[in-house]
Amino acid sequence: MSLFSGLCLSASIFLFTLPKGQCAHIIGGKESVPHSRPYMAALGNATFFTCGGTLIKENWVLTAAHCFPMSNKFVVLGAHEQRKGGEQGRQHIKISKIFVYPDYNLYTFEHDIMLLKLQKIAKTDKYVRPLPLPSTSKDVQPGTHCLVTGWGRTHYKKRSSETLREVDVTVMDRETCNDEKHWNSKTVEDNMLCAGDRNAEKGFCLGDSGGPLICNGKQRGIVSFTREYTCGDPKYPGVYTGLTQEHLSWITRVMKSN
Repeated sequence: MSLFSGLCLSASIFLFTLPKGQCAHIIGGKESVPHSRPYMAALGNATFFTCGGTLIKENWVLTAAHCFPMSNKFVVLGAHEQRKGGEQGRQHIKISKIFVYPDYNLYTFEHDIMLLKLQKIAKTDKYVRPLPLPSTSKDVQPGTHCLVTGWGRTHYKKRSSETLREVDVTVMDRETCNDEKHWNSKTVEDNMLCAGDRNAEKGFCLGDSGGPLICNGKQRGIVSFTREYTCGDPKYPGVYTGLTQEHLSWITRVMKSN
């Protein structure tokens, strides 16, 4: 089968025109305890990661649709240090199929979801372990504390992090996120979540796209976008694709039929 057999035509045409500044890296926070997030996946090559993702099954990775096209056709699992290709516990597995959510919209970033089927089953151990899909699709309530992780930049003008980092963020209500003082270029829709910190620079930045938003131990979102040329600014919280019932049903259906 073709690598792109599950890719919708519109995505294959328009994803090449992704605006600058929209890919997302961790601002604030701290270095993760090595291999404490064994579900983390990386897209890119052996020593340079362009996007994050989540291993949700031994041969499936969930990430953001805008991470396509990818220069490398492999997923890296079990990594902590980005540029340490020979790191213990790492697995490099080729991608066999790509599935972009049918209603993904490049311009509004709605339904920013992509599934990657791996060519073989990942070996599960203390370095690599799937994070099952959440059992609920209920909206995440404002005030909920969540975790976001990635190898992205620690500042918009700095290079990406050498090690996996994480930061705690707080979910905000959509009305606040859509206030003209926060957003004036895109709308945070009902199928999205926004989270940040009103009093500190916390969030994601370039390179963190596709990584998970973890709330109460469950993945509830996917790193999607932030205001152009800003990262972690308290005025402009990061926006995540929320895992709605429609999204979860699509993910389950694709995995069962492929």
